[in-house]
Amino acid sequence: MSQGRCQTCKRLHGDLHPANVVVSDGTLSSVIDFGDMFAGDPAWDLAAAWVLLPAGTAARFFDAYALADEGTIRRARGLAAVKCLFLMLMGQNGELGLPGGKPTWGPVGREALKRVLAPNLS
Repeated sequence: MSQGRCQTCKRLHGDLHPANVVVSDGTLSSVIDFGDMFAGDPAWDLAAAWVLLPAGTAARFFDAYALADEGTIRRARGLAAVKCLFLMLMGQNGELGLPGGKPTWGPVGREALKRVLAPNLS
């Protein structure tokens, strides 16, 4: 600790999922909804490798990030699983017509969960 702040803590969006990004012509162009921005474990944002990116790109994402060690990637995979379950729940709530439900989120969460559960960095 230095000056009361963890040396590994980073500024994070904290809630990167498909509803909080803008994509133009297949390219990430903006990140929105900073209601969960905080300082903490970068694994929260690195979970986006599975939740936002197409299959087969997570390894390249972590290579480009360069500071993602094995432990950080493991935590990111776990957090991605949590985000996938959240997306699936919100999708189910939407299908049931419950308040706040988003029916289009379920399929996105299921596809991302397949990538999270793959044995390699898919």
